[in-house]
Amino acid sequence: MSDKKNSKIIALNRKARHDYFVDDTYEAGIALYGTEVKSLRMGAVNLKDSFCTIKDAELYACGVHISPYEKGNIFNREPLRDKKLLMHKKEILKLLGLVAQKGYTLIPLSLYFSGSHVKMEVGLCRGKKLYDKRDDMAARDSKREIERSMKNSNYD
Repeated sequence: MSDKKNSKIIALNRKARHDYFVDDTYEAGIALYGTEVKSLRMGAVNLKDSFCTIKDAELYACGVHISPYEKGNIFNREPLRDKKLLMHKKEILKLLGLVAQKGYTLIPLSLYFSGSHVKMEVGLCRGKKLYDKRDDMAARDSKREIERSMKNSNYD
């Protein structure tokens, strides 16, 4: 996220950081309809179990659930439809090469407003093994324990 002062985070994909090593991140615009944007302003979105695919040199986010806007009646779209992501063609072709060769996958990491535009942070990720997840959890627990002991020693 390049412009942090004008951005408001809508949703984070916490499961992605748990299940994948994030090697690189990219910012992409997202093509939405009016009722979808209104639903995003209310925070009715879920990025869990979502991924990105490349079809015909275009990038799509699949599995992103944007709940229908309650006052949208006939203008509401399908909640799980594939959303087109807007990136430069050079970047998309570079990502296509990396995904095809090295076993990477594209995962949406966050959705946020940048000014009045909706942006998605897409991560170039490698899958974690079970032992990697255990190592991360052990490191996090030990760090938490050290901070707790430091805090308690300062008050004594």
